[in-house]
Amino acid sequence: MNLKRWVALGLAIVLLFVSIGINVLMSLLTSNLFSSFDSITATEYELIENVVEPGSFNERIALLTVNGVIQDLGSSSPWVTLEYDHQMFLASLDQILYDDSIQGVVLYVNSPGGGAIESAEIHEKLVQIKEERGIPIYVSMGSMAASGGYYISAPADKIFAHRETITGSIGVIIQSYNYAELAEKIGLEVETIKSGPHKDMFGGTRPSTEEVKAMIQEMVNESYEAFVDVVEQGRGMSEAEVKRVADGRILGGSQAIRAGLVDELGNLEDAIESLRTDYGLEDAELFQYESSFGGFASILGVKISSIFGPSPEERLLSRLMTSYDAPRLMYLYGEF
Repeated sequence: MNLKRWVALGLAIVLLFVSIGINVLMSLLTSNLFSSFDSITATEYELIENVVEPGSFNERIALLTVNGVIQDLGSSSPWVTLEYDHQMFLASLDQILYDDSIQGVVLYVNSPGGGAIESAEIHEKLVQIKEERGIPIYVSMGSMAASGGYYISAPADKIFAHRETITGSIGVIIQSYNYAELAEKIGLEVETIKSGPHKDMFGGTRPSTEEVKAMIQEMVNESYEAFVDVVEQGRGMSEAEVKRVADGRILGGSQAIRAGLVDELGNLEDAIESLRTDYGLEDAELFQYESSFGGFASILGVKISSIFGPSPEERLLSRLMTSYDAPRLMYLYGEF
């Protein structure tokens, strides 16, 4: 390496140690003094509590955020901070289960949905919090809370949306590219040795038969009925009322209120204020969880990766060569 890169490496190492020190110090200063060690070691994630609005330590409101596609892409690191970190979010929900000082939850959802499994995992933990802790959960929808975004919102005690929010899209989708004809045109022959006639079903190398489509449709129908049940239970609606709008259509905020899927028009501040007023939590502290990889560490990661990481072309080639995008059931609105 030349002198410039050696200097950059030295600076990066110094900044790394500084960032670690800052994150440790911040975790001690921003955590609840009586539960700081629990909050850091209760899960494999190092969760830091960032106070948004100061208030009582004994009555607190947790502000959670789901932003982006709901899918498990692994964990954030000092070098890569995910837009939505599924494992961190689940760890946050686990923490709420065991923190008696938390008396309410506000969940901000800005998502087109995502994986059926990931959405179900969030839903189950939210229901568990309601049943075991008996605390209220309010939802504030951003510009979009569709499909899986609505799935995880359904258990809430009250749902707020903007008039311009896109929500609904209740349903299930599974997609795959069929490139058999393209392969034939360019002279690409796909050789397949399989143990059964359906081992490569819906894999893109051949058109799907009616038998295969029927099998996949059965899977989709089962997941759809589970989605409908979630809305029924969460919103106190009948099956007929849910299925009246559960054909995959999207709804604006006002339409969603008329359909019974949303309670009020309002923003995040309205949802927080409503929870405080409805449950006598005017003096409660409002806080949100962050990982120890946030803030300065993530900025450092971007700087270091830009110096020593692969070029954009190399990253694209690596992604194409290592990605495995098998079809799966999705609670998702829009293109994936």
